[in-house]
Amino acid sequence: MINRIKGRIEDVNPAYVIVETAGGVGYCINISLATFSEIKDLKEVRLLTYFIVKEDAQVLYGFATEEERELFKLLITVNGIGPNTARLILSSMSVGEVLNAIATEDVKAIQSVKGIGAKTAQRVVIELKDKAKKASWGNATKIDIAYNNNKFEALSALVALGFPKSGAEAVLDKIIKAEGIQLSVEELIKKALKLL
Repeated sequence: MINRIKGRIEDVNPAYVIVETAGGVGYCINISLATFSEIKDLKEVRLLTYFIVKEDAQVLYGFATEEERELFKLLITVNGIGPNTARLILSSMSVGEVLNAIATEDVKAIQSVKGIGAKTAQRVVIELKDKAKKASWGNATKIDIAYNNNKFEALSALVALGFPKSGAEAVLDKIIKAEGIQLSVEELIKKALKLL
């Protein structure tokens, strides 16, 4: 599976981005409006991806944040929600708004997305309520893309080293709040290791 793609943006619009990698391959990646707003002014980008293989197509979806990708993966587990509908939900509502609607059982908020009927909105709430509560990114907000990437990479490294995700994430948030978002991945890891 393709986990992420980094490269030069050749073309970008609210539906997709074409990213040329160092090897000269141009990937067409479907994106949400949230991701589009994060990357539209960039020349180079690093997108987290999710690869879907269907009978008649192979489609790559890209996300500016890990929170958006995780919510996308949750949404497509719901009966009646395919990848394009999940992308439409993420284009119409922020990650925080979707998670809040699920947690508060606000079916009307989810139903306000074009193409989502009452039954599908109810299924989203019923099937994802417990999963959304358990998610450590439940209070996700729109933040700087570099911060997200550096924090995500540092968090992945700390988890790989055996630290619990929730504790490591809390420490990283504390460091970033105290010292700002300009820290590199390496600096974040070094500082976190002193506090864990």
